[in-house]
Amino acid sequence: MKVSELIEKLKKIDGNRIVIIQKDAEGNGYSPLSNLWEGSYKAETTWWGEVGLEKLTKKDIKQGYGKEDVLDGESALILEPVN
Repeated sequence: MKVSELIEKLKKIDGNRIVIIQKDAEGNGYSPLSNLWEGSYKAETTWWGEVGLEKLTKKDIKQGYGKEDVLDGESALILEPVN
């Protein structure tokens, strides 16, 4: 994702959300940004937590998500790496 693409996406998101960075599979290294999405974050410690849906929409249900994917936590913006 290019910076210009990221800026355009960020313009549409509530600026009060916490930003959560998804780790890579090995827990280290670097990867280009692939996607970002709005969800819910629940901290387990000061450096680790879980993410999930804020609410279940018809679109989410069509994609196979259910009530178990909704997480009661803080509104967040989740950044996903390519791998």
